[in-house]
Amino acid sequence: MSRELPTPLVDYFEKSRVALAMAAAEGDNHLVLVNAPFCTLTGYTPDDVIGRNCRMLQRDAPNVEPRARLREFLERPNQPNVRTPIVNFRKDGTPFVNLLYMSRLQSIDGQTRYFFASQFDVSRSQPDLLAEYEEQLTSTIGRLVPIAGDAGIVVEGTLLTIANSAAIVAQAKMMLADLESAPGA
Repeated sequence: MSRELPTPLVDYFEKSRVALAMAAAEGDNHLVLVNAPFCTLTGYTPDDVIGRNCRMLQRDAPNVEPRARLREFLERPNQPNVRTPIVNFRKDGTPFVNLLYMSRLQSIDGQTRYFFASQFDVSRSQPDLLAEYEEQLTSTIGRLVPIAGDAGIVVEGTLLTIANSAAIVAQAKMMLADLESAPGA
């Protein structure tokens, strides 16, 4: 990564209680920053993942629909964000359904510099935990906007694209059931 990450952005990531990752906007979109909650959720250390594309978390899970949504987001510069449940695996091989939220961090001239991502395990989540995550993510995004702005970065999109929490939990349970019933599971 040729660019130095803005210090206020790094400090913000380190203080967040929400699992966060940031990827480069160029090349293979390799991870440039993850925080402690990301490491707790996935079991990976920063040394395990920095410089790698986060698709490594998917291993061999089909994730057909989520991958299509993510590809569409990456290919459409005018699409500010994406939210999708996706099967991921912890370092120890344990599967979980990650409610992935991604948005663009753009320079003032409109060029996407980074991709901001938040992760939350909805596999066996209770609705109250998901509601708490939604509240924390909303607060996290709200605090990110001025910090990123001071660093000359614009956070694209809003949380108005978030779907109904109960539907997301139901979708996660279906994805886990499909994964557990797959041959060789």
